[in-house]
Amino acid sequence: MNTFRKICAAVTVLFVLLTVALNYVLFSRNMGPSGLYRVEAKRAAEDMAETGSCDLSQYPHIKGVYSGEDLYHTDEQYLIVETGGTLYRVEYNSGLDKTAVAAVNIVLLILFLLVTGLLLYVRKHIIVPFGRLNDVPNELARGNLAVDIPEEKSRFFGKFTWGVNLLKEKIEQDRQRELSMQRDKKLLLLSLSHDIKTPLFAIKLNSKALAKGLYQEEEKRLHAAESIDKRVNEIEAYVNQITKAAGEDFMEFEVNVGEVFLSDVVERVAARYAPQLSASSTAFDIGSYDNCLLSCDADRLGECLQNLIENAVKYGDGREIRLSFDRMDGCELITVANTGCSLEEKELTQIFESFHRGTNADNIRGNGLGLFICKRLMSLMGGEVFAEIKNGEFMATLVVRMV
Repeated sequence: MNTFRKICAAVTVLFVLLTVALNYVLFSRNMGPSGLYRVEAKRAAEDMAETGSCDLSQYPHIKGVYSGEDLYHTDEQYLIVETGGTLYRVEYNSGLDKTAVAAVNIVLLILFLLVTGLLLYVRKHIIVPFGRLNDVPNELARGNLAVDIPEEKSRFFGKFTWGVNLLKEKIEQDRQRELSMQRDKKLLLLSLSHDIKTPLFAIKLNSKALAKGLYQEEEKRLHAAESIDKRVNEIEAYVNQITKAAGEDFMEFEVNVGEVFLSDVVERVAARYAPQLSASSTAFDIGSYDNCLLSCDADRLGECLQNLIENAVKYGDGREIRLSFDRMDGCELITVANTGCSLEEKELTQIFESFHRGTNADNIRGNGLGLFICKRLMSLMGGEVFAEIKNGEFMATLVVRMV
């Protein structure tokens, strides 16, 4: 707000200085021929004294020459010139166009009022509303979801505040869902850990009995071994439940399936990555395709393509990244290929698992979720994703249903 006030003050001072400067220039230019009209006045008076008349066409700055009773009766600018003992009133035009000067000042005043009105509008509809929202992001970042977000009817900030409110609600929902999941998983782990104690206790007793040779009969030793095996299977089942609970739905995805043209998706991806790849001297080739209508979430499909391209940037050799297109069984196949693949073919079955990182990921930052997210999103959109290695190139293909 202080900066805005300084800007307003600077604009005001600038207009004042501009007005003063223009008026000074106009008056200086118009008053320039003052010496000339004095010379003309002297000559015109001499002509009047000698001939009794004066040809005003010879004197562009002289409006009239008068004497006698009319000497002082005028509202015009004039000089009193004495010639041959007679006083003459010589009216002159100094060149100052008062109408033009007034017009310039009026225009400057109108401009000043317009700029002032614009600044006041900006202050009321942009600066002040933005000031009220200034602390909201910091509060949300600190986890203060109770921060008040004032509603704004301004067309500049109405949608923004609505979006921030949605973001706050989404954060609150995610927090509640996370707390609920943590509580449920904690209860599950407590329950399973309690259930595991029983078979562990039985295993412990049977193993001690076998170790100490308490069972003399072969049948009892066999029964003890079978009991241990049974309890181990129970524990294994509990461990599988724990693994499943720990891995399921740790990420939730919202997909809104609609319709989008293939060209729109490709153009969006090209606009984002073509300049970046060109700057890094990576060839980015987009193959030819027949435009069609896809059944998908356009944003999510774009996210999948972004993940594949960024993987190609990270794990390729930087020579070339290629987009190619094909069709099969009512689906559009979009393939992202990169040169310099160092992934082993035996790892292809694992790359779409969460947190899995291939042997080619050494010293490359990542969390192993990119391809996992692609697979989940494509599945939710009724599509698929698969990968293959051909001629030293890694090729990941999105299968998208067509309308």
